[in-house]
Amino acid sequence: MVLVKVYQEDDLTSVSRIGKNGAISMPLLGSVMVVSNSLEQATLIIRDLLAKEYLVSPQVTLNVTEFAKRRFTVLGQVQHPGTYEMPPDDSVSLLQAIATAGGYTRIGSPRKITVQRTVGTENKVFKLNAEALAQDKKQKPYEILPDDVIIVGERLL
Repeated sequence: MVLVKVYQEDDLTSVSRIGKNGAISMPLLGSVMVVSNSLEQATLIIRDLLAKEYLVSPQVTLNVTEFAKRRFTVLGQVQHPGTYEMPPDDSVSLLQAIATAGGYTRIGSPRKITVQRTVGTENKVFKLNAEALAQDKKQKPYEILPDDVIIVGERLL
C-alpha cells in the first residue's frame, strides 16, 4: 500500500495497493507503473506526469504504508497444517517452518518432505530429507521462500 500526497491538492491524495501488474491507480492519471522503481523514482514519475498536463511544479510525496504479507503453507503430517506469515525482515528455514506448524504428527516422516515453489511461470517440486538436513551441521539451512507449499509425508509403520 502506498500513500501519494500532492502538496495543496487534497483531491489528488490517494492510497493505493500496488497491483500484480506493478501499477497504482491515481486521480487524473489513472494507472501509473511504479513497481520496478525506487521510492524517489516513482515520486518523480508521478510528479512529471502531473506537471505535464495538470499542475505547475507539483510537490509530490510517496510513502509505503504497508508491505505485502509474505506467507508459506505447511500441509500433510504436521500438528497444525495451515498458512503462516513470514517475519518481515527475516528468512525461514525448512525446519523452522515445520516447527511453526507444530512439528510432525506421530506418523509424519522427516524423510518425505516436498516443497512446491513457483519460479517465474514454472512450478517446481523439491523432494527433501529434513532428517539429513537437521543432522548435517555444515550444510546451509534450506530456505523457504514466500508462497512455498511444504508437504510432510507419512512414514511407514
